Amino acid sequence: MINSTAASSSAPPVREGADPVVDAARYGAVPTLMDSLLHDVRNPLNALSIHLEVLTEKLKGETGQVPPSQEKNLKAMRDQIQRVDGIMRRFAEFIVSRPGTPGEAELSETVTRAMEVLAHEGRKRRLQVRPVIAPGVRARLTDTGELGFLVVQSLMRAYGRSEQGAEVTVTVRADGPRAVLEVVDATPSPTETVPEAAAALELRCGQLGVELQMRAGMCRLSFPLV
Repeated sequence: MINSTAASSSAPPVREGADPVVDAARYGAVPTLMDSLLHDVRNPLNALSIHLEVLTEKLKGETGQVPPSQEKNLKAMRDQIQRVDGIMRRFAEFIVSRPGTPGEAELSETVTRAMEVLAHEGRKRRLQVRPVIAPGVRARLTDTGELGFLVVQSLMRAYGRSEQGAEVTVTVRADGPRAVLEVVDATPSPTETVPEAAAALELRCGQLGVELQMRAGMCRLSFPLV
């Protein structure tokens, strides 16, 4: 078991054939690319929204009402524009690193959004992801901007350890004076199959003063409860 409140000096194992400098540069570019993607996608989305409203006004014609046969199509287009914008926002929240200030953050909502962002990964692995999330659980951190990172790494560790069709349970609860995130997978092996996630959790939790426990099949993060 790892019980960490101090930074670990051990670095994550290096993959065979990997170049740490190249990897650092490659992943260091991700936040910049995500910001650019947000900008470049929102511009055409805004243009589509404007053209859609112009089309709506033209379809109203002299009656002042959009024909019923077209109203459903226009609504579907509006919904899809909003859906794409929402997806981009959710991914940006967990990819673009924006340092936060000391304070409180919504643990329950952050975990729910992270599970939505990683939903495709769970489906791809045919995982049975079971959320047990108490509403309104808030946590206190020295850097609120890092909560999403800690949540995503906890989930990715469990997803990466799990066999096809296995169950992963994600729990958020208040436990006395603590706010707890617990991610449990069904793999008993103590071998870390996602060593980068485990090492990153140990290091960052230690730096932020977040209590971390990891053992085969379980990862538990504990924060001061708001």
